[in-house]
Amino acid sequence: MTLTERYLKAVAAQLPKASREDIVAELRDVLQTRMEDREEELGRPLTEADEEAVLREFGHPLSVAARYGSGPQHIVGPELYPWWMFGVKVGLMALVCITAIGAIVRVLVGDEEVGRAIGQAFHSVFTGGITIIGLATIAGFIIERQKEKPAFLRDWRVKDLGLFELAGMDADAVSRHVAGTVETPRQGRRRGQMTLSPAARALGSAAAWTVLLLWWVGFLMVSPVRPEDLFPQGVATVGGVDYADIFRRILAMLYWPGVAYAACRIGFDLIRAANPAQVRFTALGDLGFGAAQAWLFYWLWMASPLAPVIHVDNAQAFIDRIRAAFEGGWWSVSTILMACVVFGLLQALFKMSGALWRLITGQLMPYDRRRRDAVAA
Repeated sequence: MTLTERYLKAVAAQLPKASREDIVAELRDVLQTRMEDREEELGRPLTEADEEAVLREFGHPLSVAARYGSGPQHIVGPELYPWWMFGVKVGLMALVCITAIGAIVRVLVGDEEVGRAIGQAFHSVFTGGITIIGLATIAGFIIERQKEKPAFLRDWRVKDLGLFELAGMDADAVSRHVAGTVETPRQGRRRGQMTLSPAARALGSAAAWTVLLLWWVGFLMVSPVRPEDLFPQGVATVGGVDYADIFRRILAMLYWPGVAYAACRIGFDLIRAANPAQVRFTALGDLGFGAAQAWLFYWLWMASPLAPVIHVDNAQAFIDRIRAAFEGGWWSVSTILMACVVFGLLQALFKMSGALWRLITGQLMPYDRRRRDAVAA
């Protein structure tokens, strides 16, 4: 078998069966022509080394076969790449937040030394980051091979391009945003001026909730800060109450509700990103998620394993307990948790009231309109 035939055989192995013979015949003619041209150039018959040089110039069999492929020759193309990078950045930001919170909790409860917790956090971010990048790449690979590209690639609007503001945020921008001194070319230095379009906020929320869901179900191993490991046995007993045991039981009870909530949230945010102008649809979703949050805090208050510690019978008892904490200068763990649950319930009810207003009127609240106008500006 000649080198050319061996080369064509290697190419043929990468080609689809339906068109293999025709392509190989075409390549054989092209190579034969090149061999004859090289013989004429050299003025002598080609040696085996000369023949191999021609074949090497023609290209590796994998590259040659790829020229006849029907699909894209890349994993994530240039059109999809900015969206891929945005998803990776937001996912990594959520991962860092989860890891930092878990490490801080373990240090505070005395389960881990500071140095060891920091080392484990870096390891978790590295391994979790590889998982996030891998999942984003798989998603990009699938999208690139669809017959029709998603609507967010085809039907984009200029006013939704605030998406890339978040993707371009660096450490300095984040610190200035936290300090409330973000500057814009048109309006100068104003407090809290970094605003994103509805589509950008929706996609950022979807990416963050995806990372949280993967961590919650244990697919994204951010060791040692899995949900069930946040509160080790016996390290958070205060005033005779084992809060670690209480929170581990709460997490076990909320496992499947948490999965359902995160999955619904991701789906809602993706739909909202594709239709950012649908005020009533967004309001309906916010109303439903606000109701779910209100139910969570009501359950914590009335029926959860934490209820015997934080529950009081009436508003006056709640006020008396808060007043005693202020006057005595000492806030017990139970009082702090009680205040947090009540605040969370009130915040959920306030969110529901705003969503109900938008659902009925089809209009944004005054604050939302100002924020929309800031984005448009």
